[in-house]
Amino acid sequence: MSESLLETIINFFRKDGWMFTEIREQSALHLKFQGNNGKWGCYAWVREEHQQMVFYSICPIVAPESKRLAVAEFITRANSGMAIGNFELNFENGEIFYKTSIDVQGDRLSFPLMQRLVYANVTIMDEYLPGIMAVIQENVTPVDAIAQLENN
Repeated sequence: MSESLLETIINFFRKDGWMFTEIREQSALHLKFQGNNGKWGCYAWVREEHQQMVFYSICPIVAPESKRLAVAEFITRANSGMAIGNFELNFENGEIFYKTSIDVQGDRLSFPLMQRLVYANVTIMDEYLPGIMAVIQENVTPVDAIAQLENN
């Protein structure tokens, strides 16, 4: 019998050298990542019955209510043309996420697929984190923040 999707992702993160906490009742793992622009939590969640895996980077700063519309504009602009994954904003509490996911029904989740899914995610969060911080902390407009990122 083949291993569960949760066992597959646990094995991936062990082999790839990640520290994690398993949240068995949620079929999920909580992880930490250190990028060039910050450190944040990640969440790998398995939907076993659908053979789907979702990976989230949780932005280390929360958008205060006064900045949520500007952050929404920033992430909408960032998402435009994004090939793999997308940013999300919880308007209720200001949490910002980057999500990548895969459906492997009828197939399997290989190490290389998992690696691309996870590293595409954390790379994008790391790349866009300075723009998110600029919009929230420095009152940079979303248009200017995206322009600064694209020019680097």
